[in-house]
Amino acid sequence: MKVLREEEVLTAKGGSIMAIYRLTVFESSGDKLVDEAIEAITDTDAKELGEKFLAEKQLIDKTHRLVSPDGRLILFHV
Repeated sequence: MKVLREEEVLTAKGGSIMAIYRLTVFESSGDKLVDEAIEAITDTDAKELGEKFLAEKQLIDKTHRLVSPDGRLILFHV
């Protein structure tokens, strides 16, 4: 009997693999306020989740960035 990895099970069921993005929020002094992992299927989903998180925590006006698992900048605000 073959044991399937999670990726194989999701793919077999037609699902997508979640990627982990990093949302970081900074104070103007440079101090890190938030370093949060966001799981999403696409960059667009990650951006929407990041913006929602920032709005809920009232951090939307703080300096922030959202980075994809491969290091691409998805969202940035100074």
